[in-house]
Amino acid sequence: MSSLHPLDWFIILAYLAAVVVIGKRAAGATKSEEGFFLAGRKLGKLYQFFLNFGNATEPQGAVSTASFVYQQGASGAWLSFQTVFMNPYFWFMNVWFRRVRLTTVADLFQDRFGSRRLSFFYALFQIIVACVFLGFGNVVAYRIASSLVVKQESAWTAADRASVEGYRELRQLESQASLGVLPAADQEKLADLRDRSARGDLHSFVTVLNEGLFYLGFTLVVGTYIILGGMSAAAVNEGLQSVLIVVFSLLLIPTGLHAIGGWKALAEKVPARFFNLFGAEGSDQFSVWTLGGILLVSLVQIHGLSHNMGICGSAKDELAARTGVSGNYLKRLMIILWAFAGLIAVGLFGVGGLSDPDSTWGAMSNRLLGPGLVGLMLAGVLAGTMSTLAAKALAISSLFVRNVYRTIWPDVTEKEGVRYARYTIAGILILGAVSAWAMGNFLSIVNLVLTVNLPFGAAVLLIFFWRRLTPAAVWCSVLLSTTVILLVPWTAARLESVATHSSLVTFSTSTAGRPVPVYFTKVVHERPGDITSRLIGSGRFNFECWLLDRAGLDATRFTANQRLTLQFFFDGLFPFAVLILVSYVTRQSDPARVAFFYGKMKTPVGKTPELEAAAIEETRRQPDRFDHTKLVRRSNWEFCRWDRVDAIGFLVCCALSGAIIGLFVLLLRAAAP
Repeated sequence: MSSLHPLDWFIILAYLAAVVVIGKRAAGATKSEEGFFLAGRKLGKLYQFFLNFGNATEPQGAVSTASFVYQQGASGAWLSFQTVFMNPYFWFMNVWFRRVRLTTVADLFQDRFGSRRLSFFYALFQIIVACVFLGFGNVVAYRIASSLVVKQESAWTAADRASVEGYRELRQLESQASLGVLPAADQEKLADLRDRSARGDLHSFVTVLNEGLFYLGFTLVVGTYIILGGMSAAAVNEGLQSVLIVVFSLLLIPTGLHAIGGWKALAEKVPARFFNLFGAEGSDQFSVWTLGGILLVSLVQIHGLSHNMGICGSAKDELAARTGVSGNYLKRLMIILWAFAGLIAVGLFGVGGLSDPDSTWGAMSNRLLGPGLVGLMLAGVLAGTMSTLAAKALAISSLFVRNVYRTIWPDVTEKEGVRYARYTIAGILILGAVSAWAMGNFLSIVNLVLTVNLPFGAAVLLIFFWRRLTPAAVWCSVLLSTTVILLVPWTAARLESVATHSSLVTFSTSTAGRPVPVYFTKVVHERPGDITSRLIGSGRFNFECWLLDRAGLDATRFTANQRLTLQFFFDGLFPFAVLILVSYVTRQSDPARVAFFYGKMKTPVGKTPELEAAAIEETRRQPDRFDHTKLVRRSNWEFCRWDRVDAIGFLVCCALSGAIIGLFVLLLRAAAP
């Protein structure tokens, strides 16, 4: 840690002190559960902007985007950038989560179906899922910080030196292999080094930052300000954190361009194919079809996120909730910066020049930034991660208190509820730190993050739109989808008979000529250093492609990204197939409950508490009073005609999305050879 300049230490400690002070000052507004979880539903447009931007713009997005672009070119940005197509949809979705007038997403299942069991199960499911999101945030913060605090070569141990020198030799042999000049005598050596690299034994640098101590300190700071101030502290801190997020997104662009020789040097040092935003079918880059699959799962899973109700529900009115979409647009501009950071990294390190592409952002920071700037980078990374972790931890605490604890002990007071929420925040942050130890590479983590909420995301989406949906269908879909999309893929490698089956540990060949596992994230030899030992698969098992293989498709004929595309389309559509089929053969919920739910969804939020109470009471008496706005009056589908605000807002959002895509394309063309 002594490699950090005193100025860097001052900036980092000043930021950490500021967020704790903000949490302490906001503590007075957290006496009730609504105050603690939703800031009293009083947050206006500016706070909604900060909440949406801070929650959406997390460092893991910057780090993973730069990593994917470094590996695949500009098309790798689509894992994050595809959300630009979703922004117009948020103009409506934010209002739906405000109009349900609930505290948690779990409340939605009780409100719509009268099912405490579904509500309880959703809460437990999200508490487990939160460990993935919080763990991802911890891992990203550590990856960047660890690459900024590296061990000098003079202090390397024998193991450190073997790791780095092995990586350098792998790079040399890979280069010879790609040119077709690798001596036959080195073929076995290359296979062994590839095996060691897949195990994570080879590195281009050695850090001195202790992973456990980092997670402990990070968790303490986040926990302190959220436990003290709740949503009010999170909203105020988002202002400070948003500024730092913009700063850390900008830092590497001018410094990186200067290091490689200026803007024109991008065309000279980066392969032309890396500037293709839409990739090419049959290549290792993301194609348009891959984009479609990613967009599908993103659109579905976002409805199941536990923090939706906390962010949108805290808005004082519908316009404030809708204004939050502007924060998402600022994130899209940040993604363009992150993508160019990845392209600059190609010019700086060369294609494949980093042992761990996931360390791209940190390696650039270590190479380019001097005293003070390193501190700003670390503060920005901490700020962005904290903003995401705070929103998630608050959502989980509200789920636990309202939908788990109160289900068992219904007589809990408001004061006790806030106290138990604080205990929950501490516990879930600790679990997030522990789960960070089990995280793999970024593509696997992003794959999990994109799909983990699909089972409930599909259910929530149909709750908003379809009267015919039944609680039995939700149960069937959630259980089957969780099994097919999550349990089997992420646990299959733990079964030796599966992980070592000869038909499952096969490889295809990438366009670069490297072997790529077909069904598992990684396939390595069982005994390190012995390439004659049997192969064993690890990581995620592509169960979806295996099922399609059994249906007649040959997964080995596809590229890695084509298999990823098939997986995403399967995962995005499977829950809906189950929901719709089972709904038609099972009993519907209480008609009066369903009628009031959809009547409430069509009732605009009142400008004052008095007007709000009067509007809801009128809807309770006449739940069908807005049914004349439905596109198909007598159908079970709840699609309604747009009013002036709907139409103008949607068109403006579409124009902004198109302008941002156009800007990205123009910048890539300006930089390309």
